[in-house]
Amino acid sequence: MADQLLRRNVKFARSRWKCDLNQSALQLLKNLTSRYQFSIAEGDLIWLERGWYVTHTGLIGVARRKRCNGIHVEAVDSLCDSRANRFVVKATVFPSKGSSGFVGYGDADPSNVSPLVHGAEMRVAETRAVNRALRKAYGIGICSIEEIGSFASQLASSPESRKLPQPVNGNGKHSGPKVRDRLCQIIRQHQLDPDLVKSYATDFCGVKTLREASREQVENFVAHLADWAEKDRNALLCQLNSYPGQKEGAA
Repeated sequence: MADQLLRRNVKFARSRWKCDLNQSALQLLKNLTSRYQFSIAEGDLIWLERGWYVTHTGLIGVARRKRCNGIHVEAVDSLCDSRANRFVVKATVFPSKGSSGFVGYGDADPSNVSPLVHGAEMRVAETRAVNRALRKAYGIGICSIEEIGSFASQLASSPESRKLPQPVNGNGKHSGPKVRDRLCQIIRQHQLDPDLVKSYATDFCGVKTLREASREQVENFVAHLADWAEKDRNALLCQLNSYPGQKEGAA
């Protein structure tokens, strides 16, 4: 089973990121696969800037498989400033009933998060704290992607971003790169097929092409996609796989 998962992980990594994994990267992938049962296809790992990063999804999966006893999260009030959108959160992971807990801290403010998530700094700080505590509890040495801040610049040159045209608003003006970049971020984070997402978007917005969609329609779709991907990725994949492929043709 582990060998099959490793073969799938290597094949998916080379297909998704077209990366030429060196021996060191392959060995680390083998260790992560055998020890934690991480699945690239399920969005547990990301290859970025010639390094492996675990995702929040992957860490929660480990906690579930290891039968984690609980996670306690609290804000560190003395270090928080809600007016400046600066938050520090403490997370404690209890891998077993007798455990005294593994503590991790996460901080977030407008200077260390992507502009795409400004206004959600508290949630980012919570995710970072939980990720760090989980990594300590289960001895996961690689960093989580959510802890390193924005990687929107990498997304701008990704294959996904080239496949997704910028939608326009009712006045014929482009809705701007932020909505598109956020969509690309969701696709990369959750390992979604960009063509199928594009087809789903046209259906969701009730248009023949994304260029006909208003900014509000696209923003609503992106919010819907992000929420569904976080809550039930498998159900989302079933929805996407119901499409035969890209519907709107050449952009």
